[in-house]
Amino acid sequence: QVQLVESGGGSVQAGGSLTLSCVSSGLDFNRSGQGWFRQASGKARETVAHMYMATGNTYIADSVEGRFAISRDAAKKTMYLQMNNVRPEDTGTYYCAARIGASFWRQDLYDFWGRGTQVTVSS
Repeated sequence: QVQLVESGGGSVQAGGSLTLSCVSSGLDFNRSGQGWFRQASGKARETVAHMYMATGNTYIADSVEGRFAISRDAAKKTMYLQMNNVRPEDTGTYYCAARIGASFWRQDLYDFWGRGTQVTVSS
């Protein structure tokens, strides 16, 4: 059974930093594509970043380019989202998701989802 567990969310002031973690189990980590997604209250969920673990190729949304970074630690089966210089508009629930194979921007291509971790950025 595949499980994804996010952690690292919390409250932070604008300009601060947070690191989110997504630990996976029951999944061939090195063959997976994984991504970070977020949903603000009353808004549609959006793709923030994604990564194909087999190649290490990463993709970052324009809205967070230069501020966020996605990375992995295969030994720990963990994916990270380093969030720097956060803004109030970064507030939302952050989810990680995974699939076997390449990663994509499209959310519907992901088969496994975590329950999310809340990030709140105050001005």
